[in-house]
Amino acid sequence: MNCHQVIINRRTIHDYLTTPLPEGALERALEAAIRAPNHKLTNPWRFTIMGPRTRHAITELAITLKSQGKDPSEPREQERQKKIRTKFNNPPEMLAVSQVITKDEFRRREDYGACACAIQNIMLSLACEGIGSKWSSGDITNHAETYELLGVDPKLEEIIGFVWIGYPESTTESGRKPLSEVCRQTL
Repeated sequence: MNCHQVIINRRTIHDYLTTPLPEGALERALEAAIRAPNHKLTNPWRFTIMGPRTRHAITELAITLKSQGKDPSEPREQERQKKIRTKFNNPPEMLAVSQVITKDEFRRREDYGACACAIQNIMLSLACEGIGSKWSSGDITNHAETYELLGVDPKLEEIIGFVWIGYPESTTESGRKPLSEVCRQTL
């Protein structure tokens, strides 16, 4: 596939096979990440590859966060917890992406854009090898315990998301609006 086809065909993957990635695939994707556009070459991105113990602890934290106020003995809740475990454990790799914090608001916005481009480069690099991915954020990425588990100092870096990485179990249509609905031209 050429670059355009990879971009057009890439999809966010929600369900993963447990098949391991080929040797070097994650490293190639991270090399692509650090080639993202980056004004003033601030290199604001930081990547944390989650090992098995860390992923287990983050999975249990996610279950705790999503189960607050629910009866853990209820079958419906047990099924939900099982789904969370599958979601967190099936992809063979999981990455936390954080951004170095700067006090300058303009620089911070530019650095966030660079980090978003880095994540896109990761996803495109993986897609070139038939590997799926998903960028997500939410309560788990903002929780103080997550920072502790990942060894990220919240005074120095802000977690901007997790990237789930693995072979797709299934894919869905993109749901994107046609170009004609999102593009305008001026005189």
